Amino acid sequence: MTETPARRVDGADWAAIGEELDEHGSALTPMLLDPAECAEVAALYDRVERFRSTVDMARHRFGSGRYRYFREPFPAPVAALREALYPRLLPVARDWAARLGRPAPWPDGLAEWLERCHAAGQTRPTPILLRYGAGDWNALHRDLYGDLVFPLQVVIGLDVPGADYTGGEFLTVEQRPRAQSRGTSVVLPRGHGLVFTTRDRPVRSARGWSAAPVRHGVSTVRSGLRHTLGLVFHDAA
Repeated sequence: MTETPARRVDGADWAAIGEELDEHGSALTPMLLDPAECAEVAALYDRVERFRSTVDMARHRFGSGRYRYFREPFPAPVAALREALYPRLLPVARDWAARLGRPAPWPDGLAEWLERCHAAGQTRPTPILLRYGAGDWNALHRDLYGDLVFPLQVVIGLDVPGADYTGGEFLTVEQRPRAQSRGTSVVLPRGHGLVFTTRDRPVRSARGWSAAPVRHGVSTVRSGLRHTLGLVFHDAA
């Protein structure tokens, strides 16, 4: 049977990933894109017609480097991963909402959820391709884009750390209730995804469950080129 991105998503141990998300707020997946698929997606960066916009991070004081938002129709691996990952992340999203006593507005299917985003004025697609060169970095931030937010997102490494580039660790900082913030750094293996918190997540506190805000970014790339594919599951206003 031919391995595809969607089959690789289905073959992951999602119970273990959910436990890791509960413990740390992020979790690595097995390989979702093979080396050829990673190279194919990374090479799209230079095909400007595939993107709706380009953001220069230094210009906006977001850091240094550039990223590009895909326009529709998405490349096949991007569309397949977004469709396959959403239902796997949905149980975690609903569980977290229940712990925090919040509504869980996310329907079973991604298409219906995106229709709700569009009805609320969030119509711009958010899959993103990022390129960092030596000296580039990404400031800590959250990808919210509007009132409708899916609480988890995924970043996939497209290059080999330590060979294609050095530095460029993926960073998260979690502001814990009545405590100092906790930082985490992750090296993204090529083709593997990191599931992480979009806005905040439930953590235990003296009063039960509290929402811990989380921001993410990228440390300075020391050498080479680093490409990643970002998958956000809500569209932008």
